[in-house]
Amino acid sequence: MAQLVSVNLGKLRPNAAGVGGLSGIDKRPAAGPVAVSAPGEPGGAGLAGDRIVDTGHHGGPDQAVYAYAVEDLRAWSAELGRPLPPGCFGENLTTEGVDVTGARIGERWRVGDTLLQVTLARIPCATFATWLGEQQWVRRFAERGAPGAYLRVLEPGELAAGDPVTVVHRPAHEVTIGSSFRALMFDADLLPHVLTAGDDVPDAIRRRVLRRLRAATGA
Repeated sequence: MAQLVSVNLGKLRPNAAGVGGLSGIDKRPAAGPVAVSAPGEPGGAGLAGDRIVDTGHHGGPDQAVYAYAVEDLRAWSAELGRPLPPGCFGENLTTEGVDVTGARIGERWRVGDTLLQVTLARIPCATFATWLGEQQWVRRFAERGAPGAYLRVLEPGELAAGDPVTVVHRPAHEVTIGSSFRALMFDADLLPHVLTAGDDVPDAIRRRVLRRLRAATGA
């Protein structure tokens, strides 16, 4: 059954690569249900109690919640030879039985009594690399092609470990977290493919894709 392994909240910790030397990437499983707010609500969209420092690159309506599959955590744990508990990749939701990489942009998940929408892939950054402490981590993480998915909150509610994850809407296009990540990171030939997702493509990603396409054509 597709479900949440844990719901994880970030606390401020020292991190040399973080804004002001601080970061909220250290996320730990919550002991009970966590309230989730939607855009326009007090405190903005996201999980109650979660701390975000670098609001220029994280958080906001299109990156309100970050999900990562426990299956991918286990694969990384085996490769790195160290435990990687839920939340250690900075994810809010650690999932099991969910094809996060294969999720389509715009796909909707019913989780607990919340409704979430897949928006974009996580782009690895210096804060993530510093936190993990692994050599050439950004490159290694990117080459694996399992970046996890950011989610928009469509309907607020509560989330808790054990809640089922049900895909209630899957768009007709074929732009997934994995294919959009490859387009943005490695394969410029896939950039037009991202735009086939139409209105499901977040504005920030659409602008990035169009900018790169114009640069490639000299327009």
